Amino acid sequence: MSEKITVDATVQADAKRVWDCYTGPEHITQWNFADPSWHCPSATNDMQVGGVYNARMEARDGSFGFDFHAIYSEINPGKSFTYGFGDREATVAFDDQGDQTHVAVTFDPENENPLEMQRGGWQAILNNFKSYVEGK
Repeated sequence: MSEKITVDATVQADAKRVWDCYTGPEHITQWNFADPSWHCPSATNDMQVGGVYNARMEARDGSFGFDFHAIYSEINPGKSFTYGFGDREATVAFDDQGDQTHVAVTFDPENENPLEMQRGGWQAILNNFKSYVEGK
């Protein structure tokens, strides 16, 4: 497997708000897509070790969709979490910087798409998250 990829963003909001918007299903459905032609019509999140995260991602025109399904292996409330999906893993870390929060997502790339495409897709989702939180 290739080296891990990290994407990051600094969100102009306190860490509690950022954590809540990142982990709350009612929020996840508002930002969890890389492109406006896609959406996330449903999400569930059982935030505990062994708990399941599931987000349905679909093209708005109905032409394609998939479930992103992951299982939590580590949770440090308000600070970070790690989940596995298939044979891959991702960690999301939240660095409280007062009135802003730095969010870093580090993940194992898959082998089907170029690394830069994967980095771009995950970064676009994180940028969408940042815009959602800052626009609330």
